[in-house]
Amino acid sequence: MYDSEPLKRCCLEECIGACCVFGVWLDPREVQDIIANADLILPFMPETARIPGEWFAPVEDNDAHSPSGKVLHTAVENAPWHHGNTACIFCLTDGKCALQVAAVANNLHPWRFKPFYCILHPLDQDEQGRFTVDTVDALLAEKGSCLRAAEETTPLIEIFAPELEYFLGDKGYLAMQEVAAERRKDEQ
Repeated sequence: MYDSEPLKRCCLEECIGACCVFGVWLDPREVQDIIANADLILPFMPETARIPGEWFAPVEDNDAHSPSGKVLHTAVENAPWHHGNTACIFCLTDGKCALQVAAVANNLHPWRFKPFYCILHPLDQDEQGRFTVDTVDALLAEKGSCLRAAEETTPLIEIFAPELEYFLGDKGYLAMQEVAAERRKDEQ
């Protein structure tokens, strides 16, 4: 995360939420929270997806990074307009997420209802829970990648600042910036 790479963020108007092609994992508590707030979310769901009980697949998997140690999966719909011809049930035709649109419309943080793994993507976590990212070549080779090539290099902690600040808080992100500054100084 302390490296600089020739990358920039995706452009939603171009990728139309390509990262939503396979849906996302959610902790059961996230599922419960979304269902509990369905009245706020329903107005932003497509007409064909207005039954909250059908928003999630009823299969649990183990997951070391999920608070409960378990995850469920969002439903995935046929979506001929979308990358890969499928999309998460919450992905709208403009690529926006119904969960995020609902949060903003209700004056909440944009990620209030977003699952952890949606916010995290395209970042990942290693076995120790540290934030990581794939190699540049892997990210750029991915069809519909959430990152694009850039002419100039940018520190990854700047590219992913919103996510890192959200997960680590102001103090945690500031500490990360300080480590990055020390590393740059040592490299000179």
